[in-house]
Amino acid sequence: MPPSPVVASPKVLDLLQKLHAASLAQESTWSTRLFFLARKIRSAFSSRETWTSKQDDFTRDKFIALEQDKSEFLYLLARTTGATAIVEAGTSFGVSTIYLALAAGQNAASLSSTPVTPGQGAKVVATEKEPTKAARAREHWKEAGAEVEPWITLLEGDLNETLPVEVGKSDKIDLLLLDIWTPLALPALKIVQPKLRHGALIVADNTAGFRAAYKDFFEYVHDSKNGFKSMTTPFKGGLEVIVYLPTSENKL
Repeated sequence: MPPSPVVASPKVLDLLQKLHAASLAQESTWSTRLFFLARKIRSAFSSRETWTSKQDDFTRDKFIALEQDKSEFLYLLARTTGATAIVEAGTSFGVSTIYLALAAGQNAASLSSTPVTPGQGAKVVATEKEPTKAARAREHWKEAGAEVEPWITLLEGDLNETLPVEVGKSDKIDLLLLDIWTPLALPALKIVQPKLRHGALIVADNTAGFRAAYKDFFEYVHDSKNGFKSMTTPFKGGLEVIVYLPTSENKL
């Protein structure tokens, strides 16, 4: 097995392996497979995906974590671009957030000529609507320790209400991860867009597997007046990598 591309202590790397294994174990059950198959079939016939309380109940104890290869790729993207101001829409159990926090903290350290106090010089803003998932995420970040936890600010509740307030405090956003219920992807992007720096990255998950559900999102991203350039990378289910390159005419 090749070495991990992620720079982290053995404790954190072991934790990530454990969390990904737990997520995969859940995803391999027939009930979870049928749940996502039904979602995919519904989304193929309608771009207006609905979410019910029954679906909330089913997913409440599910990781639904970003796959390990995607997470490692995300970490490398964040490191390569020097991202220190990151937003994650949809943290779930906080697995992908660990990768983002590692990258943000390490980028902050690279930019400083003196040792960086954990939590200073970078921030990962994560959102989660479900209280039980937010609690589990906090447990995982606490277990990861000072390499991860101090860099994260978790917003609990509806991101349409919580995210504008937090983003409004930011000078700029370097990277946005959209790993969330597809109808919320475009609203989250629009909330963050005014603070995206030129060259900022937006990464969205499952853009091939749930293409129809992303219809409004792609209409917006592919409209040249909005300043985005995108590519669907060939990870499982598709992973969209979008660069924000506005001109003076379309800069918000």
